[in-house]
Amino acid sequence: MKYLKLIVSVFLFSSSAAFAQGDAGYAKENYTKKEVYITMRDGIKLFTAIYTPKDASAQKKYPMIMQRTCYSIAPYGESKFPARLGPSELMMKEGYIVVMQDVRGRWKSEGTWTNMTPVIDNKKAKTDVDEGSDTYDTIDWLVKNVANNNGKIGQWGISYPGFYTAAGILSNHPALKASSPQAPISDFFFDDFHHNGSFLQSYFFTFPVFGVQKTDTTSKAWYSNQTIKPNTKDGYQFALDLGSLNNADKYYKDNFFWQETVNHPNYDEFWQKRGLLKHYGTIKPAVMLVGGWYDAEDLSGPLNIYKTIEKKNPDAYNTIVMGPFGHGRWSRETGHTMHSNVYFGDSIATFYQKNIEAKFFSHFLKGNGDKNSGLPEAYMFDTGKKEWETFTKWPTEKATKQKLYLAADGKLSMTAPTTTGSVNYVSDPAKPVPYTEDITTTLGFTPHNYMSEDQRFAGRRPDVLVYQTDVLTEDVTLGGEIMSHLKIATTGTDADFVVKLIDVYPGDEPNNPYMPNKNITLSNYWQMVRSEIMPARFRNSFEKPEALVANQKTDVNFRLQDVLHTFKKGHRIMIQVQSTAFPLFARNPQKFVDNPYKAAEADYIKATQTIFNDSFVEVDIIK
Repeated sequence: MKYLKLIVSVFLFSSSAAFAQGDAGYAKENYTKKEVYITMRDGIKLFTAIYTPKDASAQKKYPMIMQRTCYSIAPYGESKFPARLGPSELMMKEGYIVVMQDVRGRWKSEGTWTNMTPVIDNKKAKTDVDEGSDTYDTIDWLVKNVANNNGKIGQWGISYPGFYTAAGILSNHPALKASSPQAPISDFFFDDFHHNGSFLQSYFFTFPVFGVQKTDTTSKAWYSNQTIKPNTKDGYQFALDLGSLNNADKYYKDNFFWQETVNHPNYDEFWQKRGLLKHYGTIKPAVMLVGGWYDAEDLSGPLNIYKTIEKKNPDAYNTIVMGPFGHGRWSRETGHTMHSNVYFGDSIATFYQKNIEAKFFSHFLKGNGDKNSGLPEAYMFDTGKKEWETFTKWPTEKATKQKLYLAADGKLSMTAPTTTGSVNYVSDPAKPVPYTEDITTTLGFTPHNYMSEDQRFAGRRPDVLVYQTDVLTEDVTLGGEIMSHLKIATTGTDADFVVKLIDVYPGDEPNNPYMPNKNITLSNYWQMVRSEIMPARFRNSFEKPEALVANQKTDVNFRLQDVLHTFKKGHRIMIQVQSTAFPLFARNPQKFVDNPYKAAEADYIKATQTIFNDSFVEVDIIK
C-alpha cells in the first residue's frame, strides 16, 4: 500500500499541481465552495467543484478558470479546501472563479473512461461526445448558472489535464477566451507511453491508473488491486527479470489499457483516432502552450501542438513557453531551479507564474483581450546560457541548418566525409545499456532526471558510440529542430537506434553549490541535452513496419525534439548512438517479429550494428 500511495502522489502532482502548495488558509477564508453535477448532452453527469471569491457580486464579477482532470479534484466536500486554487498562488490571490471537474468515467463523475478520447469532428447525434463536447457543455452551464461571472472562461492543465485543455480548444465555445495546455499529450504513439512507437517500459507501473474501469462514482482509488509490488528497489533488474513483455499478462491480464497497447503495436486506427493534431481547424481562444525542456513525459505535445496551430491557423493568437523544467515543475517554486545536477538560476518558476502565466490569463479574461498581450510569440529558455530569450517565431528564422557528420574516427565534423568508413558495436538485449545510473528512480511513476544526467557511464561502454567536436573556440547556439539521418546496417532484421545530443563540460568546470548527488562532479560532465529513439521497423511507415535486410546499408531518419541550448566556448558538442536505453524503453528483440509485445525469449538476439560515416545529425544554429 505504501508503494501505491507513492505512485498516486507523484501522479496527482503531474496532473494538477494546483493543490500542491500555498497558504493553506487563504482559499477557505476568501472563497466559497459549491459541488454540483453538470449534465452532458448524452445525459452523463460530471462532478464539478466551483470556488467563488467571497467578494463576488453584481458589481464585482470575476472570470472563471477551469481544469478538467482524470486525476481527482480532491478534497471532496463543500467544507474542504485545497492549499491552493488555480494555476498559482498569485492567480488565486488576484481572484478568479476556479472550476475543477472530474472527467467522464473518473472518480465522482459518471460514464465510461477512455484514454485520449477520440475526437469526433462532425457530431450528428447527442451520443456523439468527446472532450470538446464535454468542455462545451460544461462551459455553457457555467456561464449560465454560476453567479457573478463575467462571461469569460480560461482553461489550463498540466500533463493529462493538459490534454483535456488542448482538446477543450476544439469545443469552440464563445466564452472560452484563453487556453493554456501545459505539458499536454498530443498523441500516445509519440509521447508518454511511446516514442516513435517504441514502448516506454518505464511506464509499466502506471497501467493500473489508466487501465481499470470503476464500477461507481467514488472518491477512493479503485485500481489498487492491480498495483504491482516489486520485490526489489532496482527497476532495471525487475524489468530484466520480467523478460519478454509477453510475460506481463501475469500482472495485467485484466487491464484494458495494457491489452489495447499490446494488441496495437503499430500506428493503426486505434492510435490515429486518439491524436489531436489533425483536428485543429479554426481556433477561437487565445492559446499559450507551456512545456519544459527536460520534460521526460510530454516534451513532444506542446511543441507539436504549437507548430500545428501555427501552420493551420496563422492568424490565431498562439504562443509557446519552454522553460528549464522537468514535467510540470513550473507550477511550484523550488527556490534554486535544478534539473538533476544542473543549476539554472533562482525563482524561475515564480518568474514564469508572475510575468508570463498570470499576465496571459489576466489580459484575456480581465483585460480587453486583444492580441496586444505584451507577451512574445515564443518565450524560450536557453539551457546553456541559462537565461530567457524571446522570439517572434519558433523555430526562429534566424537559424541556419548545419550537418554534423559522425566520422569513423569518432569526430563530430561539420564537413562531409570524402571516403567511406564506419564503426560498429554489438548490441545484446540480455545486457542492455542502462538509461540512468540512478537506480532509485527506476521504479517510480515515470522517470525524470535522465533528461540532463551525466552520460559518461553510457559513453564508456563498448555498445555505445561516441562522436565529439574539438573544444569549441566560440559559443555555439543550437536553437530549433534536430533531425537524425543515420546510415546503418545490422546483422539482425530489426533494431532500435538512440541518438543523444550531449554538452561536454571542460575539466575545470566547478560544481554548483546545490548539487544533489555528491558523487558526481561537473568536471568533464557529459550533460544530456536531447535524446530520442527510433525503431528501424518504422523507418518507412509507422502504420506498416518492415524488416531490415541483414547487412544491407539502410537509411533510418527521425526527429529529435527541439532545443535551445548554447554550447559555450571551451565545451564540446557530443553525439552518442546506441541501441538500448533500458528500462526507459523496452528492448527490441533485434529479430523482426510482427508484434514485439508478444516476442518469445528466443527472438531476442545479439546483433552487430554498423554506423556509416555519411550519417549526420542536422541542427539549427542561431548566429
